[in-house]
Amino acid sequence: MSDTQQQNHVFVLMGVSGSGKSAVANGVARELGTAFLDGDFLHPRANITKMAQGHALNDDDRRPWLKALNDAIFAMQRTNPISLLVCSALKKSYRDMLRDGNQNLSFLYMKGDFDLIESRLKARKGHFFKPQMLISQFETLEEPTSDEKDVHPIDIKNDLDEVIKNAIKAIDYIQSINRISEECS
Repeated sequence: MSDTQQQNHVFVLMGVSGSGKSAVANGVARELGTAFLDGDFLHPRANITKMAQGHALNDDDRRPWLKALNDAIFAMQRTNPISLLVCSALKKSYRDMLRDGNQNLSFLYMKGDFDLIESRLKARKGHFFKPQMLISQFETLEEPTSDEKDVHPIDIKNDLDEVIKNAIKAIDYIQSINRISEECS
């Protein structure tokens, strides 16, 4: 593949369960006509079986899944100008595994506090809410720091349409910075 496709960019929508990653990705994909992949679809059979039995995944379970996501990002960068991937990416080590060998990658961190996300999960119709799962997600979350320059927080306290607009603004901003840096090199 030629380097002319290097401007293609993948945006990982990350955050705890219930932060709106999938809903925002769906809205952004619809608005921008972008490719969209829910990372959960790439879990190996063993992980799906383990989760179906009510067991939490550990880092060893996640390693092959994150490798598959890294490969998917690599492929998406070569075929689509903008692609979206939904993945919680709660730990820095997970984000680092996704970054490995993928230069044109940014994270949109669906950022909200526990009370906001808990209230949204409780309000979901037809959804069985397990409070312990959300507690576990927040315990696992390693919030991105300023050292992770490719992570862009998106405040989720607004309504969904506004969050989608803000995610699109972030994508546009990142794309404009990338164009400027390409022109200067």
